[in-house]
Amino acid sequence: MAPKKILISGAGITGNSLAFWLSKIGHNVTVVERSPFLRASGLQVDLRSHGVEVMKRMGLEQAFKAHSIPEQGMQMVNKAGKRQAYFPANDSTNVNLGFSTNFEIMRGDLCRIIYDVTKSRANYIFGTSIESFEENDKEKAINVRFANATEDRFDLVIGADGQGSRTRKMMFGSEGPDAFHPLNGLHVGYFTLPQPIKDGEGYVATVYTAPGRRGIMTRRHNAQEIQAYIGGRADSEQLKNRLQGDVVEQKEALKEMFQGAGWKTDELLESLKDADNFYCERLGLVKLACWSRGRVTLVGDAAYCPSAMTGMGTTSGIVGAYILAGEIGRHCGGPSEKDFVAGTDTTDPVIAALQAYEQKFRPFISQVQEGVSDDGGLWDRISATAFGVALMNHFMGIAAFLRLDLLSRFSANPVKDWKLPVYKELLRD
Repeated sequence: MAPKKILISGAGITGNSLAFWLSKIGHNVTVVERSPFLRASGLQVDLRSHGVEVMKRMGLEQAFKAHSIPEQGMQMVNKAGKRQAYFPANDSTNVNLGFSTNFEIMRGDLCRIIYDVTKSRANYIFGTSIESFEENDKEKAINVRFANATEDRFDLVIGADGQGSRTRKMMFGSEGPDAFHPLNGLHVGYFTLPQPIKDGEGYVATVYTAPGRRGIMTRRHNAQEIQAYIGGRADSEQLKNRLQGDVVEQKEALKEMFQGAGWKTDELLESLKDADNFYCERLGLVKLACWSRGRVTLVGDAAYCPSAMTGMGTTSGIVGAYILAGEIGRHCGGPSEKDFVAGTDTTDPVIAALQAYEQKFRPFISQVQEGVSDDGGLWDRISATAFGVALMNHFMGIAAFLRLDLLSRFSANPVKDWKLPVYKELLRD
């Protein structure tokens, strides 16, 4: 069967991973990215379980380890900075006890690693995006118009353009429901600040919970800087609107939200003022009844963003890209188009591949998103008061001492009873 001409929107970790696999098996892949250059920014991410295995199958383990962050674990502190609990990084002996893993890396480093091994065999076009597309059923193709006024025709269009996916909005049209489900007004700001490492400090993530449903986490990724994550719940519509405004408004809103929070808040807010890599997002899930429509499909956060609350966004994107590419390789790479999907009557190999992708991967995503609700959950209720925060710190200290599994959502293998497929089409040398 002739190679397919495939368009991917988004040159992030997920889009680059998909381009890696599809170009490896001989398809004609174009990646468009709205930014004029590769966006190798962002803070720390990790890979877990199946994500680690996919990265190894890509042959990137050595490059990953060369850029990995040696995070030793996570501690919880009170307003005086005194440690209340400590959970070491996941390893082979305590895979269900840690927040940190042995596969921590900066988002930009991972994005660049995958891009560097893919750019010579996929066509990357920066500084443009999909403006519109129209499916041509007769030709079994999609006509695409780009923002730079050029046009082209593809066999398949894939949106890998994040939780606010423009591809998703075009795919379902103005009549479609909003697939993004915000989590109870939760917003998080991310930035880095200079802070040279001190003797004996180490690489430990530090979490501080303040009354009023507010939280701060700092993490070190090199000897000169730390990362700061500051977030909480916006209780008023006015505050929510400011947190979705421009960068100046977002910084001022977070400053207002965290006034008097304690611990190192004043120091962090002072650094926030001059941070040039600041980013603020509204936390939420992306949920869709179907990830595809015709010959257009979605992958990663565009289809099933699990929110930062799960710690599984990067893993879900990389594994999802592998499954989608594997099913395309299985259905569109053979000599016959009579590749039926169980429960369907389609003989179109592209449609068959998209249906198989969803059948195979939805059970994984259902587990990842399970229990993430918009009512704020237990943390929302406990963190409302100083007494609740103190009580939580006390119980977390006991859990850490007794090595109890209270961090199962952040375990090395949070998805049970799901086996990563082996696609011989992808793994051939």
